[in-house]
Amino acid sequence: MARIIGIDPGTWRTGVGVIESSGNHYHLLHSEVITITQSVDISKRLLIIFRSLLKVIQDYRPEILALENIFYHKNIRSMIKIGEARACAMLAASEQGIGVVEYLPTRVKQAVTGNGRASKQQIQQMAKKLLGLKEIPPSDAADAMAVAICHLNCKGSSVRVKSQSINTKWKKLVAEGLKRSIR
Repeated sequence: MARIIGIDPGTWRTGVGVIESSGNHYHLLHSEVITITQSVDISKRLLIIFRSLLKVIQDYRPEILALENIFYHKNIRSMIKIGEARACAMLAASEQGIGVVEYLPTRVKQAVTGNGRASKQQIQQMAKKLLGLKEIPPSDAADAMAVAICHLNCKGSSVRVKSQSINTKWKKLVAEGLKRSIR
């Protein structure tokens, strides 16, 4: 029996999915989308995310927190915001002594749908099917469930990503973004 919390981080919407497995059978214990309006100051949004995730971790006592590794995106501001929300999840897990694992987005999609380029709708449909849900879950919650399912499918496998070095394209993008913000 394993219990995993999957997180789809964002500063306006953070998806959460707590899944328990027994063999090849998965059971959804909890899912939600932590939604915060853009009008709330970023520092307060991050505190809300941290406290909300800390409460879920305390309530469900997962063995590990799984999230997607940061993917390349043209909007540097979006990447930074996702990174901030990811940090909240990592801190909440660390606060409770829970390890954190990361998976490449294509690996998550592959593990759940069999296709590393699956659409959001395909992820939602497979989350519904694999977890025996009556309704299609919201996209952010389905993404969080998918990360947890990926970990359960990959447990002990060498495809798990504990850390990933920043590639050259990303370094160049960050450098350009920093130059713009200094001007």
